[in-house]
Amino acid sequence: MNLASPSFALKSVAAGAALCLLSLSGTAHAQEKTLRIAMTAADIPRTLGQPDQGFEGNRFTGIPMYDALTHWDLSKADAPSVLIPGLATEWAVDAKDRTKWTFKLRPGVKFHDGSAFNADSVVWNVRKVLDKAAPHFDASQVGVTASRMPTLVSARKIDDLTVELTTSEPDSFLPLNLTNLFMASPAHWEAKLKAVPASVADPAERAKQAWTAFASDASGTGPFKMTRFVARERLEVAANKAYWDPKRTPKIDKVVMLPMPEANARTAALLGNQVDWIEAPSPDAMPQITQRGYKIYSNAQPHVWPWQLSFAEGSPWLDKRVRQAANLCVDRAGLKQFLGGMMAEPKGTVPPGHPWWGNPKFDIKYDVKAAQALMAQAGHTAAKPLKVKVQISASGSGQMQPLPMNEFVQQSLKQCFFDVQFDVIEWNTLFTNWRRGVKDATANGANAINVSFAAMDPFFAMVRFASTKTFPPVSNNWGYYGNAEVDKLIADARTTFDDKGRDAALAKLHAHLVDDAAFIWIAHDVGPRAMSAKVKNVVQPKSWFIDIATMTME
Repeated sequence: MNLASPSFALKSVAAGAALCLLSLSGTAHAQEKTLRIAMTAADIPRTLGQPDQGFEGNRFTGIPMYDALTHWDLSKADAPSVLIPGLATEWAVDAKDRTKWTFKLRPGVKFHDGSAFNADSVVWNVRKVLDKAAPHFDASQVGVTASRMPTLVSARKIDDLTVELTTSEPDSFLPLNLTNLFMASPAHWEAKLKAVPASVADPAERAKQAWTAFASDASGTGPFKMTRFVARERLEVAANKAYWDPKRTPKIDKVVMLPMPEANARTAALLGNQVDWIEAPSPDAMPQITQRGYKIYSNAQPHVWPWQLSFAEGSPWLDKRVRQAANLCVDRAGLKQFLGGMMAEPKGTVPPGHPWWGNPKFDIKYDVKAAQALMAQAGHTAAKPLKVKVQISASGSGQMQPLPMNEFVQQSLKQCFFDVQFDVIEWNTLFTNWRRGVKDATANGANAINVSFAAMDPFFAMVRFASTKTFPPVSNNWGYYGNAEVDKLIADARTTFDDKGRDAALAKLHAHLVDDAAFIWIAHDVGPRAMSAKVKNVVQPKSWFIDIATMTME
């Protein structure tokens, strides 16, 4: 299961990727400070305001070009990222009706097209994904947005700089969820709508064409603004020198983002000086990368690389002994060594010592004999192995090195009487299937799915995978896990508005999920990315995200 050697990788860059890279003008590159990034995605994440391609989309087409009402603080490498004001300066829940929140908006903010950001803009952006009657409603943006903030139902303007948001039930997680609702320019979209030919009479088709045009000429409020977009080839953005936050006004003139899903191709592009930054470098190539003067950044982050299991009727994972056996049979230390040290070994969704840890009784460790005993109790032996099928991707946001990692786990589990098969599909398709659930035909007979996830807030870390209210297509409870006890634990956390009380409730939920072996917890990512030494002021936060806006280049 060795990855191709770096020397071979240098010879194996795909011709299309090489042509794409080499078309960059050397003269222009010398005249302006240009940062070139190779992403793991196979296509440019959507640019119209609500990115796809998982959180790699947020990282590269969301956060650089757009702002949300609330932001993650990405300025520190030595402390967890916390929620900070974004386009909202403050917010509060109504003490008498905890389904209503008031957000005060930042004055003087302009979209890239020059129009003003205000309360009308917020209402418009909420309606684009929640109100099917809105003329600008876009069904294509709903899946990647509504599933991340499932209780938000409406927005109402109070005055130009105040907006009221309403949830379907009391939800203390709302300000965290709103980091995923990026604000696109209503005025710019209206201009695109007016440009749709009059011969297109159907309102829905006119709106669709307006959004398509918007995606090729986007307008947000972020620190970078779009200058060029070529699907499957490149996105180019330039510094927004009029950005509202002086600390994040870019000093890099231009950023070029290139899709490059294959790890060896990314590595070869970096070593060949065709890009300045690559996501998820090939582990075998890391010694050569550092020897050549490039820097590898990594940091512990709230990021889980699991197998999410099916709890639908007939699933082989319904037996708790089988789930616990699988957790005990993964050689995580060996996997970490295989990845050149670029992972952390999980004990659950969050590590011991975390406010949500909760001291579960089941200890996730490597214990083959205990795993084999549990499998024998469940009726499985080397002669009668348990067949399981996992849907996985070949690349993608946060997926680390999915093919070799899954093959490693496959071999690890074999010694505990598991016969593991894979259904390998394209990353964005896998991400879409994740919302459709195991009962959908797109599961293709799989009873587990390998989609990594961020765990920086309670909803993303636990609730969307455990609540009976988040069964597909509402959110990401792909395997239909859940019961009344778990729902009660979730309700306790969601309706607690003081931090300590909420943490205590979440600790009970986390302990329950670990004791129930609701996932197979395989790895925590540390987000390795390799960069040219010319890229300075790089802060690799304890987050899935990273802020390009504060970086500089020599």
